[in-house]
Amino acid sequence: MKVIVVGAGVLGAGVARALAVAGADVELLDQRGAGTGTTATTFAWTNANRKHDPVYHRLNVAGMEEHAALDAQLPGPQSYFPSGALQWADAASEGWLASNVQRLRSLDYPARWVQRAEAARIAGELRIPAAATSFAHFPGEGYVLPERLVANLLADAERHGAELFIGEVVAIEDNAREASVSTADGRTFTGDRVVLATGRWTERLAADAGIELPMLTAADRGSPAVGLLGHVRDPEIDLRCVIHSPGLNLRPAAGGGAVVQALDLNADVDPADPPTRTGPIAATITQRLTDLLPERGGTPDIDLRVGFRSLPADGFTIAGCTSPQSRVYFLVSHSGITLAPALGRLAATEIVTGGHQDLLSTFRPTRFAGRQRSEYTVHQHATRLGEQ
Repeated sequence: MKVIVVGAGVLGAGVARALAVAGADVELLDQRGAGTGTTATTFAWTNANRKHDPVYHRLNVAGMEEHAALDAQLPGPQSYFPSGALQWADAASEGWLASNVQRLRSLDYPARWVQRAEAARIAGELRIPAAATSFAHFPGEGYVLPERLVANLLADAERHGAELFIGEVVAIEDNAREASVSTADGRTFTGDRVVLATGRWTERLAADAGIELPMLTAADRGSPAVGLLGHVRDPEIDLRCVIHSPGLNLRPAAGGGAVVQALDLNADVDPADPPTRTGPIAATITQRLTDLLPERGGTPDIDLRVGFRSLPADGFTIAGCTSPQSRVYFLVSHSGITLAPALGRLAATEIVTGGHQDLLSTFRPTRFAGRQRSEYTVHQHATRLGEQ
């Protein structure tokens, strides 16, 4: 079987690798290069912390479990870190945290209360504010270094025979005998199946093939698809796990760095006029980080990056074909980092065997058939912790 995978982000690289391991002949296409799209601007926290739908929660838990299994199989430097996550609340948010911990425990999701002293040991080199009133530890969570994960997935895919090509896909053809994609430079790639793992570009490519897959694609100020990350260049921080505080989320990065996120500021981010290193958004994030760092002088050096999430209109992953006859398999998710290993394996199994994986049955693109875009409740939760 020959499969053309379009999109070399974490989902595309994951399914390309799984297909190649399963023995498929795989050609992987990306318009710029592996991991340069949405994957490059993700907080990369592996979790099922705020996935309220029970089926979606189970899928995300499966994704977390798959990371550990996959990490042992991949070449290259470590990309997955089962560090756990620590969240603390203040007086304004302690009720919210208590309710979430209770809900997660009812689902047998690992969550425990810790005292301030233990929280400080778990966190590493951070000053926990005096205003912090309660502390929850989620030992099953973790994070990935996205650039490493994509590189490792791609290396293993290539080791099993997959090939990577650079080119912008401009057309898709799906017929009874084969499926093909054409690129802007005039090339055509033909296979038994095509997988579209193209993130926020999926709606446009699907429409070109006469298929409607509603997604939130607005890229203006206040859009839930718009996000902002800060990459801390200096100082180095001894950060030992993912941290969620009332004003700032943090995760470790390579070389003693950190990635920071202030979800409440996303609504003020205008991609047409992105925040500068000296503007008010940068100043707010810098001050919040400074408040958490040991007193040692100097101002943190933070590089801000605007990103665009892959958001299906109903907020849930898309996995599968739009009809039994179609040879085009769609794979889209705004939980791509957590789900990539599981989605890659499950989708590859369906494609190679022609069977159906129960974990994916709720997330077929056929759920959109015959419905108007106005029927969907716009997914506005991308600025809430665990739902972004």
